[in-house]
Amino acid sequence: MDLKSRTCEPCKGGVPPLSKEAAQAMLDAVPGWELNRDATRLSRHFSFGNFIEAQTFALKVGELAEAEGHHPVLNYTWGYCDVLFYTHKIGGLHENDFIMAAKVSALA
Repeated sequence: MDLKSRTCEPCKGGVPPLSKEAAQAMLDAVPGWELNRDATRLSRHFSFGNFIEAQTFALKVGELAEAEGHHPVLNYTWGYCDVLFYTHKIGGLHENDFIMAAKVSALA
């Protein structure tokens, strides 16, 4: 499943989030990413050699998020950027979160 070649579809809410089992199955398509305990969040820690590299990466992720219409939680400082995805309209994970994770990984 080549998620990075796909485009996010707007999530209007009213659809159920991915089950824990479905999220776990999709995790194989995004190496390096982790699910939280109840499989409602998808995250990854990216390491860099300095602040500017982490900031530049965060800006690239932001540009991608704007283009796709699906935005992560970003936390960056000297040497790292943490990226967290979930779909707030459904209170959990959607296929879009995994599409974005694959695209973000390609930026690193």
